[in-house]
Amino acid sequence: MRAAAIFGPGCSTKDLKPFQQNSEANWLIDLPANSDQADAILLFGGDGTMHRYLPQFVESRVPVLVVPCGSGNDFAHALNLRGFQDSLAAWRAFSFGGGNVRTIDLGVVTPLIADQDADEAPEPHYFCCVGGIGLDTEIARRAIRLPRWLRAHGGYVFSLLPALMRFASVPMRISVPRAEHQAALVAQAAKPIMVTAFANASSYGGGMKIAPHAQLDDRLLDICVINHMNKLKLFCLFPTVYLGRHLSIPQVEYFQAERLKLETEEPQDVCADGEFVCRTPIEVSVARGALRVIVR
Repeated sequence: MRAAAIFGPGCSTKDLKPFQQNSEANWLIDLPANSDQADAILLFGGDGTMHRYLPQFVESRVPVLVVPCGSGNDFAHALNLRGFQDSLAAWRAFSFGGGNVRTIDLGVVTPLIADQDADEAPEPHYFCCVGGIGLDTEIARRAIRLPRWLRAHGGYVFSLLPALMRFASVPMRISVPRAEHQAALVAQAAKPIMVTAFANASSYGGGMKIAPHAQLDDRLLDICVINHMNKLKLFCLFPTVYLGRHLSIPQVEYFQAERLKLETEEPQDVCADGEFVCRTPIEVSVARGALRVIVR
């Protein structure tokens, strides 16, 4: 068997050694040039590292095993890989022909306005966990500047208050498919919104269950909209997101859709998997069965 290993920040070949033991695989360090060079890819890192390699993983169709050792590991947790030992057990099962490969969906963010400096059409961006516009984008921007250890131990919590103090609601128009005609999008009236999150997995930011009902393979996005509210109330709401209990609050809307369009009066940053991807307006959709992953 041929296997490739990719290392995110803070990871190295020493993390690979337990996976090499009792395995007859031939190892390639780095992303394989094509699918003929590897039967499996091990990715050592978190959501950000996973996000950066998604286009290559989708193209190659090689099964990917995530070894959670990043500052945020929500995608690995969604696959029930809670730690190093879970990934090691999954690898051993796969190595001995366990067939423990699962096909899942990915989200896709497509900018609707091309970069003025670019000659090509806007490039779609895959995401595995959650994307969003609004306060959570500002929190992610601040959290990513923190030292890696601090980012992994409450970075979103530490970044909330300074982000909230400077944040103002974003006037936003959301368009969703018509019930009787999914190909047509119906625009809702624009309104001030604090957060719009579109999710393929249930959590982001190190365990915040913004979309507690999201599934990786249901061919749908889960959308959570937090409408304008008093900043103090929003600050008090924040802890409930870790438990997924924010859905009962009147200012929170939650629904599912195959795709949606988001427009704002002024271009706003869009983040996905904690990474900046583009600016509004955007369309978000589902890439069905786009990724093959190794599970326990």
